[in-house]
Amino acid sequence: MPAAATARTWSRYRYPASLFRFLALLAALVFVGYAFVYLDVRLERLLDLFQRLGTLLADRYYPPDFAFLSTPRYLGSILDSVQMAYLGALAGILLAIPLAWFASYNMTPSRRVLYPLARLIIMSCRAVHEMIWTILFVSILGFGMLAGVLALTLFCLGFAGKLLSEEVEAIDKGPVEAIRATGANELQVFVYAVLPQVRVAWTGISIYTWDVAFRAATVVGFFGAGGMGWYLQRHVQQLDNQRVAAIIISIVALVLASEIASAWARSAVAKGK
Repeated sequence: MPAAATARTWSRYRYPASLFRFLALLAALVFVGYAFVYLDVRLERLLDLFQRLGTLLADRYYPPDFAFLSTPRYLGSILDSVQMAYLGALAGILLAIPLAWFASYNMTPSRRVLYPLARLIIMSCRAVHEMIWTILFVSILGFGMLAGVLALTLFCLGFAGKLLSEEVEAIDKGPVEAIRATGANELQVFVYAVLPQVRVAWTGISIYTWDVAFRAATVVGFFGAGGMGWYLQRHVQQLDNQRVAAIIISIVALVLASEIASAWARSAVAKGK
């Protein structure tokens, strides 16, 4: 065996590195054990979890009041949730497109100003949960769909902005250099060299963003933004468990339907590229 290969093999298994890996693994195991003890996680209680859950559902939530789902006011709340998700996703994606351009390190027009600013905006939107955004806007604007739309806009801005910028950073630089060689400015380079490469991926990300926004829209109303979540919050407070069960089932069904629709749309986009 050559000396260089022997040195590389020895450096991979040298004593200090092995010791550090062992200590890191040991620390992780100790932390997990401490977390189990500190949180009082008793594994024996999980054995009868499903039995107790089934008893609870049978005693309090069965049978679901499906007749409530066909009332005009609840059907209107479903439409409100769909509109809220659509407007929030649309506004968030439109705002995320320029931010994704600015937040991509390889294509940003200014690495000193626009890049850190765009990254800060995207990370700030991602750092705050959509429920917290909803509570904040409800406290400022009052109850209603406007607070929900704004909360979903910021949520989609952070969600889509990160994914869109990562697609830009993974492009082939060959077309970019070719367009720049013609004397094109930064906007022209982005339009004619970057967008054609990320068009399909961005379309799929936009569809997925709407899907995620719809899931969030079904429950942000619980905090005062209207839609289906408002009825869920209302009947939870009234201890109307049978209607709560029906509303939860309808939310799950609508989320599954949106997942199927978004998966079909993403598949159609991928086939048509």
